Amino acid sequence: MQSLGKRAAGERLERMRASPLWQGDGFRNRHPILPGLRDASVAMPSLKDFLLGGERRVPDAPLPSVDPRPVWRRPPDSGLRATWLGHSTVLLEMDGYRVLTDPVWGKRASPFALLGPKRFQPVPLRLRQMPEVDVVVISHDHYDHLDYPTIRALARHSAVPFVTSLGVGAHLQAWGVAPERITELDWWETHRVPGTGLSITAAPSQHFSGRGLKDRNATLWSSLVMRSEGHAVFFSGDTGLTTEYIAIRDRLGPFDLVMLEVGAFHPAWGDIHLGPLNALKAHTLLGGGAFMPVHWGTFSLAMHAWDEPADTLLAHAPTHEQLLMPQLGEAVEPAHARPLQPWWRQPGGQRGVSVKPPEETPALEGEPKRALPWPLD
Repeated sequence: MQSLGKRAAGERLERMRASPLWQGDGFRNRHPILPGLRDASVAMPSLKDFLLGGERRVPDAPLPSVDPRPVWRRPPDSGLRATWLGHSTVLLEMDGYRVLTDPVWGKRASPFALLGPKRFQPVPLRLRQMPEVDVVVISHDHYDHLDYPTIRALARHSAVPFVTSLGVGAHLQAWGVAPERITELDWWETHRVPGTGLSITAAPSQHFSGRGLKDRNATLWSSLVMRSEGHAVFFSGDTGLTTEYIAIRDRLGPFDLVMLEVGAFHPAWGDIHLGPLNALKAHTLLGGGAFMPVHWGTFSLAMHAWDEPADTLLAHAPTHEQLLMPQLGEAVEPAHARPLQPWWRQPGGQRGVSVKPPEETPALEGEPKRALPWPLD
């Protein structure tokens, strides 16, 4: 099963074993879990909960979506612009360079062809319609962040470099990405993207990894900091709340834009997912800055309502001035943000005028559709 990826071996594995985060047979979170993050009285969700639990887990109508290409044709006035393309996929424009985070164009966050979390609607534009990017960054190897058909398409049709966490390069290389295009980082390591003014630094997060039943924690997970000549952006990947955000702020901040995951939360997962309330706390620990929530509004990965993360943020944020909550495909500049509009609350289920996006998953001709149970995100 190609979508499962490949385990690290040889020099790659030796480098992983040299990491202070490697313990015995895999990586481990080094920072203690903060008290109260995980509710021990609440059981982990069952497969039945995933398939049948919860209400309003998907939108009742297409979400508003815009084609960002007209905006992309002109540079951002401020030098920094972000376009949310769904879940944790964001195109960052930073002082003339483009960074793409956790690109996922596939229809499902799963190795299944016909089973597993299905995206609410396609990405606002096809992968082949994307502009050339200077670097792709991948936080960790879960299916909703590392997408096999998307990587295969990028490997075939682009020479873009990849920066990711230790061990994840084995998956990329197995899927056709040339090894010289792959850079794997341990926490606090920095890579300067050749020919650009960009640097990428891997930083701590509180999560786990794995794509199958026998590879849990076989690769590292990271948050990532992208820095250009005039701007810095923090991207959480997936994480629980950790006071290591203070160290990240002190060593790598301040940040012009903070992108934190807010969806797929559950009382039993408080140590590995932020959710909206802990994302607000993380934003404070990171020193503030414009806050754009990610990891929501695309897949149903937990039992809460699809729009609960957005409504909770809106209700509990001390101020809405720093919140950036664009529609799918809407390009926004943190320095010139407009007043927040709760576009997900449009009456009658017709959430504004929706541009019909293309039905597309990156094509993998001649490759069989396989299935395997997916791990929790």
